[in-house]
Amino acid sequence: MKTYMASASAIERKWYVVDATDKTLGRLASEVAKVLRGKNKPTYTPFLDTGDNVIVVNAEKIKVSGKKMEQKIYFSHSDYVGNAKYTTLREMMNKKPVKVIEKAVRGMLPAGRLGDQMYRKLYVYEGPEHNHAAQKPEELKF
Repeated sequence: MKTYMASASAIERKWYVVDATDKTLGRLASEVAKVLRGKNKPTYTPFLDTGDNVIVVNAEKIKVSGKKMEQKIYFSHSDYVGNAKYTTLREMMNKKPVKVIEKAVRGMLPAGRLGDQMYRKLYVYEGPEHNHAAQKPEELKF
């Protein structure tokens, strides 16, 4: 018996749309990352990007459990001395709710070029509208 290995030319990509309304942030991000990697397909190959495109709508309506709104901190630094910035999840949800989902999913993808390639297939929108109707995305349920 030979093991099947997908080739880059044999990969078929689908488009999925996910509604983030009342979904828990981490659980949604892990399921989206699984689809972006292609782990939901029988043709999954670890060293190739076999995943599908994912559109996430209603990013502002995501939920978190516990006291994460006040206690979860996002850190950024510009490489200048003393220029560390800390932002809570509540502040991020008020300013850029799209970034919250993007950062959560990015952290669950591989580091390096392969992860970058997978991450480029993620599209997150704040409201219920998206501009990918021409791709005829299917609704993805978890």
